[in-house]
Amino acid sequence: MSVYIDTSALLAVLDADDDNHKAASRMWKRLLESNERLICSSYVLVESCALVQRRLGMKALKVFLQDITPLLEILWVDEVIHMSASEVMMASGRKSLSIVDCVSFALIRRNGIERYFAFDRHFSEQGFNSAEED
Repeated sequence: MSVYIDTSALLAVLDADDDNHKAASRMWKRLLESNERLICSSYVLVESCALVQRRLGMKALKVFLQDITPLLEILWVDEVIHMSASEVMMASGRKSLSIVDCVSFALIRRNGIERYFAFDRHFSEQGFNSAEED
């Protein structure tokens, strides 16, 4: 089985002050013990690096890059996925729906990923199954 990991989950795992930190830490531990494929996009990786660096600093970024990133299977975004996600984002007309979210949804569908780990309501709105519901 596979689980798509979103930026919101990665930040919550790393940031002890995040409202979702306790739940994220429990879920992260459970996922690691389950030996499931942990998947994210190259866009989630870039977004996470930028946010961790800005919000938590260089020490946290080092932990992210050295300890967490190697555990993730990265799906690299190609032009087709980027363009498709851009069209969906623009058609939605929603300020809160990002290109990173739309790329994530496209990759989940394209790769048949069963569940997600996120604290972003957009995943459930898209009809995806949360890893927390297991």
